[in-house]
Amino acid sequence: MYFINKHLLFIPLLFIIFQSCSNSNSTSKSLTDAEQKAGWQFLFNGENTEGWHIFNSAAKDSKWIVNNGVLACSPHKKDGIFGDLTTDKSYKNFELAFDWSIAKGGNSGVFINVQEDPKYSATFATGVEMQLLDNANAEPRHQKDSTHWAGCIYDVSCIGNQSKPKPFGEWNSSRIVQKDGKVSFYLNGALTAEEDLSGPAWKAKVQQSNLKVHPDFAKTTEGKIAFQNHTDSVAFRNIKIREI
Repeated sequence: MYFINKHLLFIPLLFIIFQSCSNSNSTSKSLTDAEQKAGWQFLFNGENTEGWHIFNSAAKDSKWIVNNGVLACSPHKKDGIFGDLTTDKSYKNFELAFDWSIAKGGNSGVFINVQEDPKYSATFATGVEMQLLDNANAEPRHQKDSTHWAGCIYDVSCIGNQSKPKPFGEWNSSRIVQKDGKVSFYLNGALTAEEDLSGPAWKAKVQQSNLKVHPDFAKTTEGKIAFQNHTDSVAFRNIKIREI
């Protein structure tokens, strides 16, 4: 019963997010001249999921919803399949920026370097995840482990004192930068994780994590980007990328 009530909390929250976007200029619809010159482009067009698909699936109808420039995942949507929303294109050296908002106690993530193949049952089997979490109201197991906090490399690495997400229902700003295998995660302007995916220190941390059971986890530094369809509702906006 707790499980059901917890997620029903997001129904009014989702409505509020959509309404706030339609009543304000907070959702960008164009890039500035400086952004265009720097090579930025929108990864999400604000109208539909063109350029994206469900991980390992060609199905178009899913739990993902687009409204007023917001991309949201609602597990309680009656129709559509569950699945992580994955880019059609692969990326190697890039900077990704996006805003996100999550339900009370919510848990989600953004993956990079994802490999698609029927032999992989999930994005986390290969992709490195930026954790998205309502730290203050998360499950106790997440609150105890700093590598599970918002902005961190899930289950592997975190600068814990920099993980300061805004209260649930508010918008956070995140960035992911990958250059020649070096990955940096930022949450609301603060560096929350930084690792060289080809270095021995990283490999040692992976072996101490639960992800060591996936033999191809983080083996490549090029792949697709995926937004997680977890059991919690989450919303995204202003998703843009530049290749570097």
